[in-house]
Amino acid sequence: MRFKRLFPLFAALLIFAAAAIPVAGCGEKPSRTTTMQVPVLKSGPISGQLQDGVWTYLGIPYAAPPVGELRWREPQPVTPWEDVRSCTSYGPACPQPESDFSGLMDVGQASEDCLYLNVWTPAESPDQELPVMVWIHGGSFTTGAGSIPIYDGHNLAEKGAVIVTINYRLGPLGFMAHPQLSEESPHGVSGNYGLEDQASALEWVQDNIEVFGGDPDRVTVFGESAGGMSILDLMVSPLAAGLFDRAIVESGPFLDLGLPLNTENTLKQAEKTGEDIAKKLGCDQAGDTLTCLREKTPEELIQASSSDTQLFSPISLGPNVDGYVLPDNPSSLFAAGKQYDVPLLIGTNADEGTIFAPDITPQQYRLLLNFLYGNYADAVYALYPAGTQPEVKPALDKLITQMGFAASASFTAASMAKVNSPAYMYQFTRIPRDPRAQTLGAFHGLEIVYVFGNSDKVGSEAMDPADLDLSRAMMDYWTSFATSGDPNGQGVPEWPAYLGETSLYQELGDSITTKSGLYQQSYDLVMKKIGQ
Repeated sequence: MRFKRLFPLFAALLIFAAAAIPVAGCGEKPSRTTTMQVPVLKSGPISGQLQDGVWTYLGIPYAAPPVGELRWREPQPVTPWEDVRSCTSYGPACPQPESDFSGLMDVGQASEDCLYLNVWTPAESPDQELPVMVWIHGGSFTTGAGSIPIYDGHNLAEKGAVIVTINYRLGPLGFMAHPQLSEESPHGVSGNYGLEDQASALEWVQDNIEVFGGDPDRVTVFGESAGGMSILDLMVSPLAAGLFDRAIVESGPFLDLGLPLNTENTLKQAEKTGEDIAKKLGCDQAGDTLTCLREKTPEELIQASSSDTQLFSPISLGPNVDGYVLPDNPSSLFAAGKQYDVPLLIGTNADEGTIFAPDITPQQYRLLLNFLYGNYADAVYALYPAGTQPEVKPALDKLITQMGFAASASFTAASMAKVNSPAYMYQFTRIPRDPRAQTLGAFHGLEIVYVFGNSDKVGSEAMDPADLDLSRAMMDYWTSFATSGDPNGQGVPEWPAYLGETSLYQELGDSITTKSGLYQQSYDLVMKKIGQ
C-alpha cells in the first residue's frame, strides 16, 4: 500500500497551515553578536536569536550532507568549523514530491543537503537540565520537514522544555533498498536511511543538548503519523538504544494489525522495489547500476518511485525489516515484550479515517475487506456494514479510525505492561469551529496545533477560547510527561495509566474526561485475528 496515498498528513493539515518561509540554514557568521547567545557544539560555535525569553537556533547541521557518494549511506559526522555560525534560518527540507497544496504546506527550499535540526530553549544558562522533546514529523515517509510553521517550538518551549525538530531523508533517498546497496553496506542492508538519520539526530542531542540547558537523561521523542510510526520502530531498534527516555506517539499505527496494509516489509521485498525503480530509470542496463542511480536527480528518483493512479501500488517506500536497523517486525517485537522499557504516551483522533477513505462502490468495499481480512472479512463487515453507495465512505471512515488507528494504539499501550513501563492513552475528539473541520471532524493531524500551542499560525477565526484551553492542557500534559514520564501535574484533570484490565484513556475534547475500553469490539476482533 502506498504511504503517500494512505497517510497524507499534510493534505489534512492544509486547513490550518500557513505558508512556510524560504530556508537557508546556518550562515557562516552572525550579523550581530550582542543579542545572541553562542553555544559551542561538538562541531563548533553557533549563534541564535532571543525572543520573549526563548532562544531559537535554526538550521543546525547534525550530519554531513548525504550527497554524491554519501547518497544511500548511513549518516556521517559533520565537518567541524571554527567561526561562529549564525543559525537564524531553517535548513533546506529533504527532496520530496511537489505539494498539491502549494502555498499552504510548502516546506520551502528543498535540497539533498537537508540533515538539519532546530532548537528552541527557555534556559537562561547551560546548567538548567531541562527536559528535552525531539519532534519527528509525519508525511507518509515521503513529505514533510521540521520547518513547517505549526511545528514552531517557541510556545511549547515556554512550558519549560527544550524543543528540537528534525529533518530526515524521505522517499527514495531515505527508504529505497537495492541488492547492490546492501552489498556495499558494511552491515549488508539498505533502505532504512531515514531511520538512521533519526537515530543520528538523537545521538547529536545526547552530545550537544547540555549547551542549550537540556538534560540528555530526560529526552522524549514525540511524533505524529509516519513520525509516530518511526518512534515505534526506534523503540525496537538497536541503533536507538539509550538515546531517549520517553516516547509520545500521535496517530502512529502498526500497518500490519487492524488495517493490514504493509505485511510485506522485508528487506528482500524492499530490494525488489529498488530494482523496479532502477529498471524504470534504465539503470538496470547500465554498466554500474549504483553509479547510474547516484547520477539521477532527486526529482527523477521521486518520479520513478511514485504512482498516482493506483490505490495499491507495486512500489511503496518505508522502513523495512533488515535485521540491523529493525531486527524483526516491530509489532511482533512489541507483542513479545522486546521494546525499550520507557514510559509511553499514545493516542489517536476520533476521525482519522475522514481523509483516507477512498471513493469505492459497495462491491469494491466487500472485495477490499476480503483482501485485507480473509476469513475475518464477514466479522469486519458486521461491525462496519455498507450495503449502499452512501454508506461506504462512512463505514470506511470508522473502520480506518477504529481498527486501523485506535486498535493499534490500544495494542501498543497494552504491550508496555510486558516491560513494566507505564502507558497513557488518549483520544482527541475536539472539532474547532472552522466549517471545513466541521466536515472532516477530529481528523488526522488536527491535534498537532494544540500540542505545539500554535493557534496563531492557523488564524484566530479557526479557534475559540475552548480550543485554547484544551491546547494549554495538552501542552501541560505533554511537557509534564517529558519531565517525569507521567503526564499528571497541577491544573489539569487526573490522567490515569492505561491498564489491560481497565483500558483507561483520556478523552481530550470539549471537556477532558477519563473513559475505558476504546472501541472494544474492534480491538477484540483485531486481537483475535492476530492471535493475541
